[in-house]
Amino acid sequence: MLVSRRYFFFGSLALPALAAKKPEAAFRPGILLLLADQLPAFMLGAYGNKQVYTPNLNRLAQTGIRFFNHFSCAPAPAPGRATLLTGRTPMQIGPTGAASANDIPLDKLLFSNGYTCEEATATGALTFLDRQSADKPFFLQVNFQGVRPPYDPAKKYLDRSAAEAFDGYAPERPAPNAALGKEYLSAIIPNVRKAAAAVTAMDDEIGAILTRLHDRQLLGNTLVVFTAACGALLGRHGLWDAADASDPPNMFDQAVSTPIFWSWLGHVPALAVRPDLISAYDFIPTICELLSIPAPQRNLCGRSYAPLVTGKPLPKKQPWRLILCASHGNTDMGREERYKLILRDNTAGPNELYDLSIDPGETVDRFPDEHYLTIHRELADAISAWKLKYSS
Repeated sequence: MLVSRRYFFFGSLALPALAAKKPEAAFRPGILLLLADQLPAFMLGAYGNKQVYTPNLNRLAQTGIRFFNHFSCAPAPAPGRATLLTGRTPMQIGPTGAASANDIPLDKLLFSNGYTCEEATATGALTFLDRQSADKPFFLQVNFQGVRPPYDPAKKYLDRSAAEAFDGYAPERPAPNAALGKEYLSAIIPNVRKAAAAVTAMDDEIGAILTRLHDRQLLGNTLVVFTAACGALLGRHGLWDAADASDPPNMFDQAVSTPIFWSWLGHVPALAVRPDLISAYDFIPTICELLSIPAPQRNLCGRSYAPLVTGKPLPKKQPWRLILCASHGNTDMGREERYKLILRDNTAGPNELYDLSIDPGETVDRFPDEHYLTIHRELADAISAWKLKYSS
């Protein structure tokens, strides 16, 4: 695989003028879903990180649209993946985090609409793409679990990250309620280097997959989506993993905020960004609208953001939501642009409220402050209504 060739076609796709000249596809596109576990948005260059080397993902992001406020509905790997791929809420999926036989995950939905479907590792993805042709749509889901502990990247990736100081990862004391992943807190900087090396290794695998897609002449009619099932704290707040890094589970932004970008030549505008509050439970409705297929009749709470993906305005009478919700274990979250409320054990507590405009690091709990009572009630009502309507 020649690096120069990869740079060539990625650089070409990033040009909006080229995308504008692409004719409408005569049939449904191939779909490539690149799905990581425990990858917070802050670890990627597309979201401002200058310390982790991700050139392929950076270029992929430039070819389409990035959402800067995308959140997992259940910030843990298994339930996060299940909510993304079914559109169902954690309450509907249940405590195991596994989709039931009655649910309709994305691969099952697409298979019933004529797609050849495969779930693979990076190596298996290359083999699958070698069997595809441009006259039949495919769905390929590539899972990247190497970015979650235990990390085992090759030495060349470890060597690259070893030279990085990782400023801003000042060691903190482990949180008193640290649980999953707390063994990584005794040496935060060395372990962050391992995590960064794993992300760079994933980036290399993604570059190889996209190069194969290009070489097979499939890239021009393939919708590529990169996202993660959940985030990870990687030392922030004295915690390491995602929600289950603490007991009870936490809902810090590093655990719930996940990257997502969409790229589809001629259909998705290049070099685009959106600030809207998007949830993983909106993914299935969005795919369905883009493909003009009915969404599963499973009491889904999400809404399609296909107009945002394709650069079209939303209907004036249907503005985008102002609040989204998430849930994991005994912990629920209601979040708007400025405020985040966390309720536990059906409001019995311990509860938290953060004013993100003046406290983006979520260090000062405003829940006891009576000046925030109206905000508390508004978000608590949103959580209650969401759980009432979408628990079955």
